[in-house]
Amino acid sequence: MPKSSKSKRDPLPEKFNSAEEAGEFWDTHRGADYEEYMQEAHFEVDLKQHSTEVRVSDEVLRAVRRIARHQGVATETLVNLWLQEKVAAKARS
Repeated sequence: MPKSSKSKRDPLPEKFNSAEEAGEFWDTHRGADYEEYMQEAHFEVDLKQHSTEVRVSDEVLRAVRRIARHQGVATETLVNLWLQEKVAAKARS
């Protein structure tokens, strides 16, 4: 049965030493049990950005993933960088 009584809940740690530690805590605890610690947050979300699916052959995708891994970047980051470079080069010519 889930913990619902605030008097029987684990104390909220003052500080987490890592994101993993915080994740482990919140994986086993409900935020609703700690509402008095919550603070209202205001932020804006940019919903204008979108993504588009582009079909790529398996062979090309494997090669791009391998290069991205070697460079230590996400595949999507590398593809976007290459496309930006190609577009910029075409715009100059």
